[in-house]
Amino acid sequence: MPDVEIPAPQDSADALAAVVALRRLADRLEDAAVEKAMRSGWTWSEVAEALGITRQAVHKKHAKRLIAAGVDLPRRR
Repeated sequence: MPDVEIPAPQDSADALAAVVALRRLADRLEDAAVEKAMRSGWTWSEVAEALGITRQAVHKKHAKRLIAAGVDLPRRR
């Protein structure tokens, strides 16, 4: 990805608030993408590889939420 100049707010509080907002947005985007992938039949390993984390990490972060959402999760064989 090419370097992109992102203007930073002059006020430190505004800059930090922007970081928090971006993290929350990134978390929501990840949640939605993981749920869509799992509903489409992806495995934990495939999702983990796409996110650049371990299968255990993605399972720990998303399994409870996905179960609560009624997603049929794959079982290890």
